[in-house]
Amino acid sequence: MSIINYLIPKSKTSKSLKPSPSPPPSSTATSSSPASSLINPSSNNYPSTNDSPACSEASKSLSFSSKTSLSSLKDSLPENPHIYDFSEICKTTSNFLKKPFSSSSSSTSWRCSIRGKEVIIFQRKFRHQIGLPELQKKLLTICRSHHSSVIKLLGVSSPGNSIYLVYEYVHGANLATCLRNPQNPSYTVLSSWLSRMQIATDIANGLDYIHHCSGLNSEFVHGRIKSSSILVTEDCLNAKICHFGTAELCGEMVGNESSLSKNFGRSDSREMKLEGTTGYMAPEFQASGFVTQKCDVYAFGVVILELVSGEEALRYVFDKGGGVYERISVIEMAREVVAAGEGELRKWVDKRLKDSYPVEVAEKMVLLGLECVDDDPEKRPHTGLIDVRVSKLYLKSKKWAEKFGLPTDFSVSLAPR
Repeated sequence: MSIINYLIPKSKTSKSLKPSPSPPPSSTATSSSPASSLINPSSNNYPSTNDSPACSEASKSLSFSSKTSLSSLKDSLPENPHIYDFSEICKTTSNFLKKPFSSSSSSTSWRCSIRGKEVIIFQRKFRHQIGLPELQKKLLTICRSHHSSVIKLLGVSSPGNSIYLVYEYVHGANLATCLRNPQNPSYTVLSSWLSRMQIATDIANGLDYIHHCSGLNSEFVHGRIKSSSILVTEDCLNAKICHFGTAELCGEMVGNESSLSKNFGRSDSREMKLEGTTGYMAPEFQASGFVTQKCDVYAFGVVILELVSGEEALRYVFDKGGGVYERISVIEMAREVVAAGEGELRKWVDKRLKDSYPVEVAEKMVLLGLECVDDDPEKRPHTGLIDVRVSKLYLKSKKWAEKFGLPTDFSVSLAPR
């Protein structure tokens, strides 16, 4: 979900380490739901308050307060998922003549407004046709998931062989652009070590939520973790994971528990029909075409190494002497750096950080990244452990920054540079 040109730091704002608890999920809305009758001031559940003028005035005040608090409560509750009519999608995209927000071989998106909300609509093809009851069931589970580090899915429209996924729009730029803006490679908005640790913490927390807490008795696989699918928010440099639920709703993951458990000894495997991204694909995914939560862990490990070094996951550099392109992997570079010792690590850390970072924490982050990209999926840590370790390293980084009087809170705006 890449956007505009550049990000420039401007002032400090308050920011916490962990996201605040999400509000409780709502059930499917109906006209006779308890929430509707409570919020409706004309409901028969409200007793008469016309006993006396004094009582009337007091009751009016109480009624106003109650309505205000109930209205605030209603606004804070998560919305029910929408199955949008295709005509709504056509109207808001001007029959798809509106300039696309982004486009790739697998999807096209438009930034627009629907039902009074600014949204991003992604058009994708169904890889495996899903019946309406199954689609509604999956949609309900995904949309009832709420986390500050995950871009919220509002609903879908599914005409024919395509599906339109409607996500909330969040101002920001993707992590790949923040780290490596091709128009200004010497500048990055993530110019402090603490800002990168905040990004790592948000991603780890969000990914652990997706794997273990996003649905009742559900264990999701994201399948698209990479720096270009992580959004860095404009206001406070927080990270949000994009495309949650896309693979499930597009029929790109098909459960096949019995055969997969034989192959992997796990119950969290899915048949993956989407194409992986070079540089982020775990070896077992490349070999078998099956994806597990440990494949997400592998991809997250690559993102950690990108955050530390500022390098791409995988790039090709032309060797003039040999006349061929040389393949450079951030994983291989990190392994060489660790084998060489601390001195090499300092040379490898992104130079735009200007040597202003706690070396011990940077080293531990690189080691954690390498654990996540271990060739053996069983040796990779699970996201719960990753979340704890990254959070501890963030706290160490924050203490280090406070010791040297460095900024610990950030705010940014979009502007040309």
